[in-house]
Amino acid sequence: MTTIDDHGRPEPPIAAGEIETLLGFLDYHRATLAWKCRGLDSAGLNVKIAASSMTLGGLLKHMALVESGWFSRALHGREREAPWNAIDWEATPDWDWESAASDSPEDLFALWQDAVERSRAHVADALANGGSLDQLATRTWPDGTAPSLRWILVHMIEEYARHNGHADLLRESIDGETGE
Repeated sequence: MTTIDDHGRPEPPIAAGEIETLLGFLDYHRATLAWKCRGLDSAGLNVKIAASSMTLGGLLKHMALVESGWFSRALHGREREAPWNAIDWEATPDWDWESAASDSPEDLFALWQDAVERSRAHVADALANGGSLDQLATRTWPDGTAPSLRWILVHMIEEYARHNGHADLLRESIDGETGE
């Protein structure tokens, strides 16, 4: 049984197998980003602090891109999903961050939540029929190597954890809400 904390986050299992533990921590960090962005309007999602151009809305859109990039594109070797497939990334390498300001909170959350759900399905597909964390991504890096599913999951936990630190600072600057 999964325990949900006061902020709506599923607690990672304290005694489970490697797959369940990694997926538990990834879902915990996903839920942390949702908590930090929850209840904000467009103005709140577009707040910037200090010299950074980072916003909570930009974080949601960026993490939707990252989810799609690792679990669809890298792991399964698929082409970019919409809306990422319509962007000229060479001309606008920060499109995910920059374009978020013109998206509604509902659209940003939907884009991110859809990406998370597709990612969960991509991982389930990879693990179905005897797949393991040792399996390599279909898309290789320029040197011909490919990360394992284990590496991708740990990297995604790291990506969320790092950006959740940014989200903490941004959210506190908006309305004073703090928490881990």
